Amino acid sequence: MNFVHDAGIVRPKPSTGSFDVYTLPNLLTLSRLLLAPVVAWRLLAHDVEGAFWLFVLAAITDLLDGNLARWLNQRSVLGAWLDPIADKTMLLTTLSMLALTGLLPMWLLYLVLVRDAVILAGAEGYRRLTGRLDVRPTLSGKLATFMEFVLVSLVLADVALDLGLGSQMHTLVLLTAAAVALSGLRYVWIWSRKTRDFLHEHLHG
Repeated sequence: MNFVHDAGIVRPKPSTGSFDVYTLPNLLTLSRLLLAPVVAWRLLAHDVEGAFWLFVLAAITDLLDGNLARWLNQRSVLGAWLDPIADKTMLLTTLSMLALTGLLPMWLLYLVLVRDAVILAGAEGYRRLTGRLDVRPTLSGKLATFMEFVLVSLVLADVALDLGLGSQMHTLVLLTAAAVALSGLRYVWIWSRKTRDFLHEHLHG
């Protein structure tokens, strides 16, 4: 999936498209959003193989919707907003269910949720202070989201296809946790710097 959006903040690319709702790309994106609770249901039922193939199907819709929007000239404002929301929902839902069913450590889920809370709280605090919201994806945020997606994909594939990854998964969990923590610390620094610069400008400007 094209999980390049920083977690917690949905910031779609600017769109010059229409507000058309019933286009094929939008329906594919919507189907991905609707697949998230189905994946969660299969994981709660301990049907990891079923969840894996549903996750693969969701990934295929993610590959198709953006390309079809360009090829068919069906870019829309709704699609620009819905795509990152569907991506984030699928990723966080799957990661949460993997943790709740014991396939991933709970502390990793807590770390991801804390990082997302830091991003949201910082964005909301800055908006309240300045009256505007200026959020730009960071390299560390993209890396963390990418690592989360790789980890979730491989955990599902390992169980569903009996890949026998074993100890490699523990290493990947630690690498993902490091990327998530780095992203969170980076956002703490970003919001602190933005707030300091704003206050300095208005107090001494």
